[in-house]
Amino acid sequence: MYLLERITMVEFERYLQNTKTIVFPFGTIEEHGSHLPLNTDSLIIQEALLLASKRKSFFLAPLINYGVCTSTKDHPGTITISADTLRRLAADLVIDSYRKGLRNFLLISGHGGSIHLSALRETAEIIVEQYPDIKIAVFTPYDILYKELAEIIETPNDSHAGEIETSIVLYLYPELVKGLSEPEYPQLPKPFIVKEKLKYWPGGVWGDPKRATAEKGKKAINLIADKIISVIEEIESRSF
Repeated sequence: MYLLERITMVEFERYLQNTKTIVFPFGTIEEHGSHLPLNTDSLIIQEALLLASKRKSFFLAPLINYGVCTSTKDHPGTITISADTLRRLAADLVIDSYRKGLRNFLLISGHGGSIHLSALRETAEIIVEQYPDIKIAVFTPYDILYKELAEIIETPNDSHAGEIETSIVLYLYPELVKGLSEPEYPQLPKPFIVKEKLKYWPGGVWGDPKRATAEKGKKAINLIADKIISVIEEIESRSF
């Protein structure tokens, strides 16, 4: 387990002989209904990566706790950053890590916001053009495991603070689950961009938290960890 913040520079150089892969996890401080903590996105991705790191050697960078939140920006507790800030931060982290000898980069987000992920992907697109021997993957597990995760839960179109996220937190940290919010889906009037988003999504839940169980959460977090390992193995073995 190569936790970047807990190793020395000597250990870094030694471990670099074993792997040139680093994972940067991105989370948020964002509302997750009235029942889940504000760091739900951060908590889930961090725990999945720690689980993966016990089975596969790679550098795991410290969690970045802030992201781009648009639909939830007006909800109590959400603290967002701009897409420009995220682009600059991600670029600086990757480029300086490249200078230190790393070549395979995974930017993995526990937050599935479209603008948030777009900012990370745009950054990666620019960097791969500048450095011919660099490899980068950008994803949120919820996108690449949508079908598999949907088979674990019962709620159709489940997402933010719904059955799947609540199940995972119930499994990992049951003491952090404060009751269960009512089922809800956002009523944002797409394709229009509206200012008062809280009016269209007051509870901040997308799905049905009341169907959540710790057993479903255990299956989901292990599935995510296994997928992360699979992506690491692919990026290390393939030429793009």
